[in-house]
Amino acid sequence: MKALLSKAVGGPDTLSLDELPDPVAGQGQVVVAVKACAINFPDVLIIEDKYQFKPQRPFAPGGEIAGVIESVGEGVTGWAVGDRVIAVPGNGGLAEKMALSPAQLFRLPEGRSFEDGSALLLTYATTIHALLDRGKLREGQTLLVLGAAGGVGLAAIELGKAFGARVVAAVSSEEKAAAAKAAGADATLVYGRAPFDKDASKALAEQFKAAVGPKGADVIYDPVGGDYAEPALRAIAWEGRYLVVGFPAGIPKLPLNLTLLKSCDVCGVFWGAFAARDPQANQAHVDRLFRLWSEGKIAPRVTETFALADGGKAIAKLGARDVIGKVVVRVGA
Repeated sequence: MKALLSKAVGGPDTLSLDELPDPVAGQGQVVVAVKACAINFPDVLIIEDKYQFKPQRPFAPGGEIAGVIESVGEGVTGWAVGDRVIAVPGNGGLAEKMALSPAQLFRLPEGRSFEDGSALLLTYATTIHALLDRGKLREGQTLLVLGAAGGVGLAAIELGKAFGARVVAAVSSEEKAAAAKAAGADATLVYGRAPFDKDASKALAEQFKAAVGPKGADVIYDPVGGDYAEPALRAIAWEGRYLVVGFPAGIPKLPLNLTLLKSCDVCGVFWGAFAARDPQANQAHVDRLFRLWSEGKIAPRVTETFALADGGKAIAKLGARDVIGKVVVRVGA
């Protein structure tokens, strides 16, 4: 089989397309023929050894996939050859085949493409856990979404609207603002590029406050970090919840006096650990996502696809923060 491998620490240009032996389904495993693999920010970090998990090299990046079960190992029940599945293996998805545990699999609904299926779970499952379990978002509250035109950002807009919130989307361009509005955002704002000096940071805080209204944002969804975090926190409501999701703009340092003044919470969101610790709660979330998908209330937005040989280009484009929605690598025919 072909696989796009990281053999040494480096950027997307260090990846190489190689031939590997086909995996074999061991006891309690299935082999999935990968059809599509969505690219996410951890793929940018993992090949540079900047992610919290560091697989042994050589490895293929690619954290979420969709495909078809090709073989079933001894002891596996409930799954059969030909079943269409999606999974979030963490890495290994930029390869034509993967051996996986059945516990990692979810059924891809009929009528849904492999590309859309591969782009669903990581962004939407992270976001539903963030908004409901960590953010306690309720109907009628105000949700501020940073980086709102990315994969998790658009998911936060759609889920926020599905849960009855007023959604304010913060983005870095008018094109991205249009995408946020199309996803259902009630209001948008366009911020400048970091880094910000003290005056620019203060101006951005005032921009956030004007957009969310005088009471502030009940929940702030931040998959961006960096210099955007403190200005956003200054726009939080009394007893609001600030959700820490990711750091493509850098890891911020927040002045904790703000949490006292607003009696607010800063909440970390680590969906992978949540799913491992409480698989039943995660399954309930995934079931709800499938219902919302069938009702047309959410839909992964795949804006560009790449061939497996060009998977490094997909990772590079995401790393440059030049993506609206999701980019997907088509792996198998």
